[in-house]
Amino acid sequence: MITCSRIPRARPIPLALAVLALPFAAAACTPGGEDTPSEETEEELIARAQGIHERVITLDTHDDISTANFTAERNYTMDLPTQVTLPKMLAGGLDVAWFVVYTSQGLLNDEGYATAYENAVDKFDAIHRLVNEYAPDQIELALTSDDVRRIVDSGKMVAMIGVENAYPLGTDIGRVEEFYNRGARYISLAHTGPSQLSDAHSGEANDEWLHNGLSEMGREAVAEMNRLGIMIDISHPSKESIMQTLELTRAPIMASHSSARALSDVSRNLDDETLRAIAGNGGVVQAVALGSFVSTDKASERREVLAAFEAEVAAEMDFEILGRGQVFRLAMEERDTYRETMAEVQRVAAERAEAAGVPGRVNVADFVDHIDYMVNLIGLEHVGISSDFDGGGGVEGWDDASETFNVTLELVRRGYTEEEIGMLWSGNLLRVLDEVQEVAAMIQREEG
Repeated sequence: MITCSRIPRARPIPLALAVLALPFAAAACTPGGEDTPSEETEEELIARAQGIHERVITLDTHDDISTANFTAERNYTMDLPTQVTLPKMLAGGLDVAWFVVYTSQGLLNDEGYATAYENAVDKFDAIHRLVNEYAPDQIELALTSDDVRRIVDSGKMVAMIGVENAYPLGTDIGRVEEFYNRGARYISLAHTGPSQLSDAHSGEANDEWLHNGLSEMGREAVAEMNRLGIMIDISHPSKESIMQTLELTRAPIMASHSSARALSDVSRNLDDETLRAIAGNGGVVQAVALGSFVSTDKASERREVLAAFEAEVAAEMDFEILGRGQVFRLAMEERDTYRETMAEVQRVAAERAEAAGVPGRVNVADFVDHIDYMVNLIGLEHVGISSDFDGGGGVEGWDDASETFNVTLELVRRGYTEEEIGMLWSGNLLRVLDEVQEVAAMIQREEG
């Protein structure tokens, strides 16, 4: 077990952030056995939570990136409108961000593989530029749990790398080792739509499957990741793919950003059978703060009302609302202008919607409900935390990295102890990484 005590850093959490979480407080589930002060005031509770937040290592396993934000002129040392930047991490006390090498699923042919590989390399290189050129005094790349603790204790923030979709591997299994050497410490075999390695969760909609689980190359990739010491991420593959992976793997697996399907019935969330199987494997599930995954009904009801008001406001401003793909195809300056105007549209629309009685946003308490559920179902040692920031994630109270403290505050309100909070934020994930790397060392010794 990773202990929570370490050298504290000077990173005070603004009281304003703590206050944001006050309306979200839920009944305590008292998962731990540590007694809280019998007559603790609100100010004392917040101060106690701040102390815990400063002492534990906070780690978010899924933060998407755009390489346009990793240039000398524009990068994460600046106050960008992204949900994650170094100033926002510092303000919210987020120690470790797993930056994601994400590739959307394309055609399974040579041209598609070449384009995907180019995209992946571009993102790997971008992350290395951040830690080596733009902010080496503020953030450092970690490859092991020991690296994480050493870097945090030095006062720096930590970058780690995950790969969302193994599509860029093409037909070359040797690229698994290449990605390992580039810093990847988890890889998902699919995203939305089947890859050449695995079916995806999205096949459930029409019961259409390309491989009925894993392909032969997918099976090879499981073995290769075990050999190298890369965690296998099962957040996007199909349930059958997950179950086959569990049969094949010699090491624990992880879900980098998935929540409980029992609480929100979407195919990207994990049902009880799958959750129990992951726990039986010794793995970890990182609950994700993406509104529609946390509470499908609440998010969709609110979205429907807000969309109508946003369309009304946009028409009054003679502004065209674009889809996410259209926004990313804009030039960077145009994208910034669009986002600024869209933010104003959303602000006015939200005011009108609130006056009309729009359903409340999915919030930190709703998110921690998933943590509670999984803790009670499979055990605290198999649960972690992720945001999916800049990839759709964010809930009221944890809308960007600067509000990270509010998650700790909600956990404290529910009775989690400092040790348990440390396990949820990072200890469980780093334990899995350690075990995966120990299995890799054993396999390499066997192979001589």
